[in-house]
Amino acid sequence: MTIRIYNTLTRKKEVFEPVEPGRVGMYVCGPTVYDSCHIGHARSVVVFDVIARHFRERGFEVTHTRNFTDIDDKIINRAREMGVDFAEVSNRYIDEFYRDMDALNVIRADFEPRATEHIDSIIEIIDILMGRNMAYRAGGDVFFHVESFPEYGRLSGRRLEDMEAGARVDVDARKKSPFDFALWKSSKPGEPSWESPWGPGRPGWHIECSAMSKKILGKTFDIHGGGMDLVFPHHENEKAQSEGAFGGTFAKYWVHNGFVNINSEKMSKSLGNFTVIRDVLETWHPDCVRLFLLSNHYRSPIDFSEKAMEEAAAGLDKIRRSLFRAEKQAAAPSGAGAGKGEKDGGRPWMDFAEAMDDDFNTARGIGVLFNTVRDMNREMDGAAGRMRGAVASKRNDILRMCGVLGILADPPAQYFADMKARVLKEKAVDSARVEEMIRARSLARKEKNWKEADRIRDELEKMGVAIEDRPDGTAWEISG
Repeated sequence: MTIRIYNTLTRKKEVFEPVEPGRVGMYVCGPTVYDSCHIGHARSVVVFDVIARHFRERGFEVTHTRNFTDIDDKIINRAREMGVDFAEVSNRYIDEFYRDMDALNVIRADFEPRATEHIDSIIEIIDILMGRNMAYRAGGDVFFHVESFPEYGRLSGRRLEDMEAGARVDVDARKKSPFDFALWKSSKPGEPSWESPWGPGRPGWHIECSAMSKKILGKTFDIHGGGMDLVFPHHENEKAQSEGAFGGTFAKYWVHNGFVNINSEKMSKSLGNFTVIRDVLETWHPDCVRLFLLSNHYRSPIDFSEKAMEEAAAGLDKIRRSLFRAEKQAAAPSGAGAGKGEKDGGRPWMDFAEAMDDDFNTARGIGVLFNTVRDMNREMDGAAGRMRGAVASKRNDILRMCGVLGILADPPAQYFADMKARVLKEKAVDSARVEEMIRARSLARKEKNWKEADRIRDELEKMGVAIEDRPDGTAWEISG
């Protein structure tokens, strides 16, 4: 088994060699909690949830850390608008984040630190940088001097001499360089603050991640992740201040996911296409959202649209129906956790694992999943007795794949039962009456009374019931 990861720092795929054999330390930048999470946040969280799942499936012990930025200008401004304390704002949106991500079947990170819980560690790092002449004081503020770190710009591929102060850089006459960034900000009247050697204030955005990752994972860890928009300046600045303070390597592998567009346009509040997760979940099952977000390679952009979600829903329906048939045929227990019966898995599982080992290629892995579903359906359509072993093996592999992708946590039988009950209620169809008619039709077919069998089918169709005759019996569902 060899896992290869595309490293933003080197701009190439590299063989994954952990700092400590058998263990993975992963730090992923989480949200600044001043508003509801949107579909772009969901992509990043789901991508790294799947990466952690895959490492664990491959036998690694994973320490997954995802932070909350719970003090920031945006949070302070939102608190002022709402007339509440900043902590009330951050707590509200952290709770909402958990509701959204729990609904999306995201496994909670092993550590989920908040910036305000690590003020002492933040001050300690700033003090080290000051002692090394890599940071300087300007009034009650402290700035990191980027020119003191010769490798600044290597992660993002930028050179200081080629850059101009602009949208992502705070222009401040007190700075030695326009690209110097705040490590500590002096507090303004009415703002939250903490005591420090430089006066009351609060941490800058970037320093919190250096402090929290060092505290939890050590000065060098395996994977630092986040959205593509964080490469510069956030991750560039993290790397500079961490390696400036502690020397050596900060993160071995830098992993960044691509953006989510809305109907081929960049998502933004100004365009009115800002899609929050809770709104998406009102229309689409969480599995649809996950499958959609994983349908492209994580480094590629993905376009959120009605068509894309419909395709994800249709694909999930195929998987569920196939598993439902297999469960009935084998009378096996259901649920994603049932897929580990064979230690090494069958050929489909090995193909899926190979795709995931190649820079977590979920797009290719999902292709393997659907090919396996197709092959299992063909085997179930054949001689059930002779194919039962092959069907069981593929079913196990499918469930194992779904476990890594984080979909189909609910047994298909339960899903269809719930869906049928809901639709029956909406359409006022008596399920007992339908079952009785299907038994009568089966008896008519057995007695070769085709006219009566056709009459019952026509009556069922008028009721909005579609039936399908299969080798293992007659299945029915509400049509339309």
